Amino acid sequence: MTTTENSPEILADSGLGTFERLLSLWVALAIAAGLILGVLFPSLFQALAAMEVAKVNLPVAVLIWAMVFPMMVGVDFGALKQIGDRPKGIVITVIVNWLIKPFTMAALGVFFFNTVFAGLIPPDDAQAYIAGVILLGAAPCTAMVFVWSNLTKGDPTYTLVQVSVNDVIMVFAFAPIVALLLGVSDITVPWDTLLISVLLYVALPLIAGLITRSVLIKQGGEQAVETFQSKVKPASISGLLLTVVLLFGFQAPVILDRPLVIVLIAIPLLIQSYGIFFVAYVAARIWGVPFNVAAPCALIGTSNFFELAVAVAISLFGLGSGAALATVVGVLVEVPVMLSLVAFANRTRGWFPS
Repeated sequence: MTTTENSPEILADSGLGTFERLLSLWVALAIAAGLILGVLFPSLFQALAAMEVAKVNLPVAVLIWAMVFPMMVGVDFGALKQIGDRPKGIVITVIVNWLIKPFTMAALGVFFFNTVFAGLIPPDDAQAYIAGVILLGAAPCTAMVFVWSNLTKGDPTYTLVQVSVNDVIMVFAFAPIVALLLGVSDITVPWDTLLISVLLYVALPLIAGLITRSVLIKQGGEQAVETFQSKVKPASISGLLLTVVLLFGFQAPVILDRPLVIVLIAIPLLIQSYGIFFVAYVAARIWGVPFNVAAPCALIGTSNFFELAVAVAISLFGLGSGAALATVVGVLVEVPVMLSLVAFANRTRGWFPS
């Protein structure tokens, strides 16, 4: 491992030099910019927030598209048949996301909101926050994981399969798990949100990526694909930064008006995020999973499908509910947390077989 790879600031050796090595700084500035702009121009952010279909925000969708597309160009459908020869990453993903994550999130929510923070939060609010974090824990990521996988130079084809398996399981398991943990039998899954999100964040970028890859292969082979990806990667990172600005701009008034509540909700979410990552990451290391599969495998469980969680929270408990607020806090803490884990993964690349 070189000295550059050991640097705590570097996220990935992806050809962006100083700009990407300082990505954590740019994200911090994007957070500050979002908060400031959200306060100075609330009507603008309200208008942008209102541009949605089935609770899926279209400006954010476009930016996520910019982030996801470069990795989709790297997906090789010809390699899909080889995924069955490497089942370990899929097994870890399924076990962590569906047999561990929802239940540890529920346990942490009950422990912190009913016990640790009992004197700081009214009981009714505590129950609402528990519901919100449960919704987050039961919804593993669909879109952003492609970004985190790309930053760790994950195997794009394998990552696509991992996400696809999650999406299929989510269709059948999300509502029963949420109903079990919330003690509510009448869970209405917003199928339009789920299907539109998968279409926007997975299907359409994948189709565009496959078409682009096919054209590039005909022009110059794999080298042409790599050259194209390096050229569009700045757009991907810019999409990430603008997404951060929008997310924090949307919630600036809430963050600044209720900072203590935001911090209290963030604490169990942070513990859950780092804990789930290390469970999957350590399991992958013990089992000898290669790094380009192990890193995305651990990151998938850590990241959340926040569009689905927010939509369900609003439909079940209302827009101004504590449950909806908790899901939004999950959105806010995710990007900084995921960037820190991407940095950690890249520094520990040598722990895994190549």
